[in-house]
This record gives sequence, C-alpha cells and structure tokens, in this order.
Amino acid sequence: MKPKITLKSAAEIEKMRRAGQVVADVLRRMREWVVPGVTTAALDALASDVIDGHHALPSFKGYPPGSQHPFPASICTSVNEELVHGIPGSRVLQEGDIVSIDVGAIVAGYHGDAAITLPVGRVSSEARRLLAVTEGALKAAIAASRVGNHSGDISVAIQAYVESHGYNVVREYTGHGIGRQMHEEPQVPNHGQAGRGVLLSPGMTIALEPMVLAGEARVRVLDDHWTVVSCDGKLTAHFEHDIAITDGEAEILSL
Repeated sequence: MKPKITLKSAAEIEKMRRAGQVVADVLRRMREWVVPGVTTAALDALASDVIDGHHALPSFKGYPPGSQHPFPASICTSVNEELVHGIPGSRVLQEGDIVSIDVGAIVAGYHGDAAITLPVGRVSSEARRLLAVTEGALKAAIAASRVGNHSGDISVAIQAYVESHGYNVVREYTGHGIGRQMHEEPQVPNHGQAGRGVLLSPGMTIALEPMVLAGEARVRVLDDHWTVVSCDGKLTAHFEHDIAITDGEAEILSL
C-alpha cells in the first residue's frame, strides 16, 4: 500500500516557512547560549521564551497527545552518546561535550522541525569531524531532494556520505514528511536503495535528519522512555532541516 502524501499549496508552504523561521531563530540563539556551565533545562526555558515571542507553540511539548509518557519539554537536548530525544533537566554541560538541540514549533497550524549539534567550548578533533560529517550528510540529502528522484535516493546520499567517512547511520529512526502534522508520510530513512521509495514531486515537504554514530549502528532507549543512546557509548550527532520540493533545487524552510 502506497503511503498517502499530502502536497502543499503555496499558501501552506508560506506558513511552513514562518514555522521554519521560528525554529531557525531558536537554533541561531543556541549557538550563543550553549556554553560550559549551562544546564539543559535553562536551554529549554530560553527556547520556550523564543517560541512564545514568535506567538508560536512548541511542537514537542506533550507529544504525542494521549501518550502515557508525553515529551515534557519544548526542545530535545541530547549530549554526547545521546543521539536524539534527550529530555532537558539538571544536567550541566561541560567543556568538551557536544549537544544536539532539536526544536519544533507550530505557526498557523503548520509545523517546523530542525536540529543542530553544537560543541560546548573546545572539543576534540574527533568531535569536530563528526559534526562536520553529519552536517555534510544533511547537505548531500538536500542536494538529492529533486523532482524525478525517489526518497530512496535521499537515503542513499546520506548513507554513502556518512559511511565514506567511517561512521554509521541509525536504522531505527528516520526523516519524515511534515506539515499540519509533525510526522507525515513519507518516511525517509538514513539508509536505503537508489530509485526506491516515493517519487519526489513539487509541493512535498520533508524533514531531513541525518543521525550519525561514531561507533557501531546500535542504539537503545533509556528508562525515561525517550532518550536514545549509542549502545557502545560513542559520540553521536544530529542535524535536520525542513525542505520543500520545487521544480528546481529544494527550498530550505528552516534555514
């Protein structure tokens, strides 16, 4: 059964641009706020203030509705071996850490969702390389997001770029369509086969998110029901942008 893909109108994409600019503003400010000594709870409070200041709503807080364990914060803060979905709290960031900040916002009923991984003060050369490769994988994914390609071509672009640098991609978590819902079809894994999956068409809106492990491609979820960590304890990184498929190059909505 083919996944149901919702193509967005120009008016809908404009609303998604507005949501994308909210998350982009949060992440821009995080580049200043992520310093040794700050707690992840403080980062969440600052992000909440920015989202409120844009008259937007946080996508993550209380997600998913009706869940036994809804996410309790406005952003995800995933440190070092924590790949995604880290819950902000009393943890104090230390010099040499890396922290992934993932943020979602709703504007006029449409979602924006983006992420970056930032160094905390001075970090190791290995950490810097991991961040550069993960961001490079996101750029490769965006370049592959063109009409006539398939979602599998995006997946292959991510996987090939990451593995060519000696790292691994996560198998259990994927990029995804985005719009009125934070998670829509199609799913866009970080691994796959060229020419497979959904044919890309103008009006598709997708959150692309390479999730990269410095060690082996095995993860587990902690007892908090959310935080995903590498099984071997090695560093991880996560970058994400929302894009709209056009007749030419993909438009980055969360730039």
